[in-house]
Amino acid sequence: MRKIKLTRAEKSIEESLEQFVSVDKNEYEQIVQAIASRRKDAVLNIRVNRNDLKNIKQKAHKLGIKYQTFISEILHRVAEV
Repeated sequence: MRKIKLTRAEKSIEESLEQFVSVDKNEYEQIVQAIASRRKDAVLNIRVNRNDLKNIKQKAHKLGIKYQTFISEILHRVAEV
């Protein structure tokens, strides 16, 4: 299985969670598989309305996430319906 590269913030979260959450090996593997299934492995280039993009960036900023992550999550939710 490929090792997932984590950012510093993600590593910090993972380290703090390891202190509080214990899971058995089977459950851990399920979590790893769930994360792997959400891996972003395709590139999408689209043109959007400037005002729409500005609004998306503002909403993402309010949520404290990057706007590309926000767009990706929106697309994922729509695709899952």
